[in-house]
Amino acid sequence: MAVHDHPHRHAGFRFPSLRRAGTAEAAAGTATATSAYVFAGLRLLTGFVFLWAFLDKTFGFGYATQSGKGWIDGGSPTKGFLSGVAAGPMESTFHAWAGDAWADWLFMLGLLGVGLALMAGIGLRLAAVAGTAMMALMWIAEWPPAKHLSDGTPSMSTNPFVDYHLIYAVVLIALAAVGAGAVWGFGRAWARLPFVSRSRWLQ
Repeated sequence: MAVHDHPHRHAGFRFPSLRRAGTAEAAAGTATATSAYVFAGLRLLTGFVFLWAFLDKTFGFGYATQSGKGWIDGGSPTKGFLSGVAAGPMESTFHAWAGDAWADWLFMLGLLGVGLALMAGIGLRLAAVAGTAMMALMWIAEWPPAKHLSDGTPSMSTNPFVDYHLIYAVVLIALAAVGAGAVWGFGRAWARLPFVSRSRWLQ
């Protein structure tokens, strides 16, 4: 009986760990690219919320502001909301501010500035600070912790802490933190401007 020598089968020199690492790196790169587009989309949608609020309150498109009652028609962007505050520690203060010219101008400039910054992808840190301040004041005005309004009627609050103002504030902070203006925006060009590069808070 002849004994046949079988040639050794060489499986080849492999680096399974390196292959897995490469796959993980590729997946991480894809996830990073995807998240950049997700944040860019979130930035544009949030920017449109602020910008539309400004336009509707200015021109009275018939959504939140009735036609003919826009800012350019002599209407006040703050009077209806602030005079309707019926709970919270700043109820009387908001009533006093309602319809004042300085309150109207600050509110409208805030909506416009935050909206344009988000849409363009520039000055996101400033937009986050201004927008968060606005959302905090509006949160206090609606005062979700109250179960009853000052006249004793149910407030219809669905949550004692979290409402859409808080969500918007967190979104603004997140967009600034990740630098969401680079994709579908002018964030990179803005950051290269000399006065912006010298003052990081402007980015």
